[in-house]
Amino acid sequence: MQTDFYRIKRLPPYVFAEVNRLKAAARAAGKDIIDFGMGNPDMDTPAHIVEKLVETARRPGVFGYSASKGINGLRRAQAAYYERRFGVKLNPETEIIVTLGSKEGLANLAQAITAPGDVILAPNPSYPIHPYGFIIAGAALRHVPALHEGKFDPEEYLRALDRAARHSVPSPLATIVCFPSNPTAHVADLDFYKEIVAWAKRYDVWVLSDLAYSEIYYGDVPPPSILQIPGAKDVAVEFTSMSKTFAMAGWRMGFAVGNERLIGALTRIKSYLDYGAFTPVQVAAAAALNGPQDCIAEIRATYKKRRDTLIDSMARSGWEIAPPEASMFAWTPIPEPFKALGSMEFSKLLVEEAEVAVAPGIGFGEYGEGFVRIGLVENEHRIRQAARNVKKMFQNADAIMARYGQFSPASKAAKSA
Repeated sequence: MQTDFYRIKRLPPYVFAEVNRLKAAARAAGKDIIDFGMGNPDMDTPAHIVEKLVETARRPGVFGYSASKGINGLRRAQAAYYERRFGVKLNPETEIIVTLGSKEGLANLAQAITAPGDVILAPNPSYPIHPYGFIIAGAALRHVPALHEGKFDPEEYLRALDRAARHSVPSPLATIVCFPSNPTAHVADLDFYKEIVAWAKRYDVWVLSDLAYSEIYYGDVPPPSILQIPGAKDVAVEFTSMSKTFAMAGWRMGFAVGNERLIGALTRIKSYLDYGAFTPVQVAAAAALNGPQDCIAEIRATYKKRRDTLIDSMARSGWEIAPPEASMFAWTPIPEPFKALGSMEFSKLLVEEAEVAVAPGIGFGEYGEGFVRIGLVENEHRIRQAARNVKKMFQNADAIMARYGQFSPASKAAKSA
């Protein structure tokens, strides 16, 4: 019996599994692990949204199959949100589909539009579903370095994207952009999106924009949508999520909006795969979009307090972390005393020595090596405790690294001799 399945073979080992195993073992041993590893919001969903769910679930006739593309009221609510937030008009019938979170939408669009061997241009480092949704669909992947000297440089990225398009055979089908970025937390402006749209039209490439963190930002200017660029709907579709905006991660509510052909393709393939989310969940999601929006500002303020606490307390521990402009993550280089370990070993070391979990940068692609991602998913008290634990670890850096002799310059020289 065949057990070496084609799509499974194309997926690399899950990089985070080893850190997760260590976390589980440490907790089983009674250790209190402060977990910054997953981007899993820990805040409660605002009460008025939960109340609408309960109210709707008590009505008769709501327990059957729902609508695969989303109920009309929810699609209209998303159209109203886009017009209110971005000044973008969308047709709820042809330019919007409800997804089971943005992750499902991205993966199923990949299934809908990809033929075996199609070339996809994906940023690296990147949220894993961006490249691997297409890998599962049978695409060939071309990684585009998303960092220049450790930071996002729009001009360098556009040059890299242009080189990738010119040297890809066959020509690329699509590219992915994600701002505010997961994992790096970098942001893009409308000038960048204008260049991306012009580039996509020049090379006849679809653009898939992931805007899941549109409402988690810390400056005065909110992140824009690619669809604000005139003509963007000719080439682009955009994914948003209610997970972070309304602390609704477990509800699995998201949207794809934009180009009619791409929305039509996603609608058709989803009609074979699911009947949509439970109707009361969709009704509650519409109430979230149409209802009071002060809860968004409150959630954003909570993340900002955590961000500031992380930056200040870790600086006192000896770990300088640049404050992210947006998202619920900080992306930071491995501290100098531990740099030789690499992101995976350093992440494991943090669990063992400081009882702190982070996500190793290598898990987001080869160009993420040398960095770790820290999720703002613990309260301020826990963040300060993590910083105290890290400080003790840093104070013992020489002794700890002595146990990693294979990483020392002398041992490397001996191996190469």
